[in-house]
Amino acid sequence: MSTPAGEKYQLAGFDARERGFNRPVEFLHTAGGYQAVLRYESTHLVTQEAPSTTDALQQLIRLLQEQGYTQLQSQQSYRDGLYLGSQELWVEYPDRQPEPEVGLLGLFKKWLGRPPG
Repeated sequence: MSTPAGEKYQLAGFDARERGFNRPVEFLHTAGGYQAVLRYESTHLVTQEAPSTTDALQQLIRLLQEQGYTQLQSQQSYRDGLYLGSQELWVEYPDRQPEPEVGLLGLFKKWLGRPPG
């Protein structure tokens, strides 16, 4: 059984369709640690259990980046159930660089002068 952890973050950035968003990330306290929960339009992501809320947030960031989200940044807005307002600094997460294409397809695209991807 999971219960709210009393921590929340604001997560902002651009979705896979390059639209800006800003949504709360909630955390659940589970028997094995914490899970981050994000609801954005039809997306509902829940991370695997992590030892801390920070680790759960990092998992969420990786999941979103794998789905094409960019320029992600977070700000803690609640700690131990207390509202922090804008006291905390925003933390930026560098975008993941696409893996270079290899093999014949990668060589062909390079020969044609097209960027990989």
